[in-house]
Amino acid sequence: MFASVLAGLLLAGCTEGYAQPQAAGEQPAIAGGKTASPPRPTDVDLPSGDPRQSGGVIAAGGADAVYNYGPSVMLDRGQTRMWWCSQYGGAGPAGDDILYAGAPSFDGPFTGPDGGIPAAVFSGAPGQFDGMHTCDPSVLRVGSTYYLYYTGAAGDHALGNAIGLATSPDGIHWTRAAGGRPILGPSHDVHRANVYGAGQPSAVYLDGWFYLMFTDTTGRATGDNGAGQFLLRARDPAFGSGVQALDVGGFVPVTSTSAPRARSIVDGFSADLMWVGALAAFVVAHETDGGTALTFWTADFTEHPYRSVLVPGPWQEGPGLVRRADGHAPLSSADPCDRVPFDLVRATSLGGAAAPTDLRHFGIDLLGSRACENPGRVAATFDGVTAPSPERTMDLVRAGQRVRIDRRGVAAALAGELLEKAPPAMAALPVTARLRAGAEAVQAPGRGFALVLDDHRLWRISDPLVAAANASAPRPVTDAQWDGYRQGSALTG
Repeated sequence: MFASVLAGLLLAGCTEGYAQPQAAGEQPAIAGGKTASPPRPTDVDLPSGDPRQSGGVIAAGGADAVYNYGPSVMLDRGQTRMWWCSQYGGAGPAGDDILYAGAPSFDGPFTGPDGGIPAAVFSGAPGQFDGMHTCDPSVLRVGSTYYLYYTGAAGDHALGNAIGLATSPDGIHWTRAAGGRPILGPSHDVHRANVYGAGQPSAVYLDGWFYLMFTDTTGRATGDNGAGQFLLRARDPAFGSGVQALDVGGFVPVTSTSAPRARSIVDGFSADLMWVGALAAFVVAHETDGGTALTFWTADFTEHPYRSVLVPGPWQEGPGLVRRADGHAPLSSADPCDRVPFDLVRATSLGGAAAPTDLRHFGIDLLGSRACENPGRVAATFDGVTAPSPERTMDLVRAGQRVRIDRRGVAAALAGELLEKAPPAMAALPVTARLRAGAEAVQAPGRGFALVLDDHRLWRISDPLVAAANASAPRPVTDAQWDGYRQGSALTG
């Protein structure tokens, strides 16, 4: 799998820029339920702290794993979890496997589920589109469900790569979704010398939308070497309905995930995407000559609100940003109102198979974010964060409000990030509702699940296991009965 994109990847490491000019568009809602008003200046140059890096390799496969690359790194309930592409001879069909390991911090040491070497947790399914290779993982957790987006291929034939989806209750044991079929394949707009196809996904969950960034060497807006990053979004994690594609004028509905690729947001391969609430911006991490470039986009992908930043150091293959479970940037524990940490893991050398290996950690902090300068910025910065309240309960920030939650475990399941102490700036957001243990829960066939808080509004949840953890057994209702409730916001993302 790596060899088929290597030629283009080496070229991409020496290029910077964008495949299409960006059109101005309407400002969308951002996390926190606010819009960025008044508009802020573009191309702001934020100062940075000193770069940092691990002292050595932080993770590698055992046994005969001669390459290790394409990491997806998640801060998940107090643990750093990482999935990446490698190969174990005994793991299944000959080809790429996805390995897993966890650690107390992103500097390691990373160990497998049993405390030993990293484990192969996802491999090819003979006879399916991913019969030989499963690689390039991007993992999210929404509620109690983990979503694995990955590149799959049945062999090494031209344009054989496509993107698949699997789900899991724990991030270790996976079940293929969409009937085991790919959720996205090459568009075949243009055929170039680079015949990699579609793959290298990166997913983010924001405001109820799943965003999926990916490579497609057949896309119309890719460069001559096949480099380019495209973007889809949908409320369906499998992208089976309601799909929108980022076009020159913004997001537009498309009838297929293989619709023509009209706009690329970064000239590169194997990039990673993250939402940064403290900056009210998306960031794309991609490789350039001196290391990893961080390129920023407004929420509607019309402008660059900040100038690109370089995380220097050696690299051989694309970065995995250290992200929250929902694909958002974690807060700075030292100064969440002015400092934004960016940490990533990337392969740094070529191994015995002439493929990337030696995963190491690199990072840099950006300063002067002014993330708490007004209530709208505070709402975006702390959206999805839960922290202890003054009443020995937990406060969860959603849509610019604090929801007080009786059970810590429920708050943690609903949150993207858990802090052991509430930052003072969170107190600027109003407490508008309380979720008490045993609160009423409802389920409608066309709407999903929701909890009824003490404000008598429906607050949607994405996973019925959250209701179970709150001792709230969902009561079946019709869509009309659901609509009869006053509507709150979503408690999950």
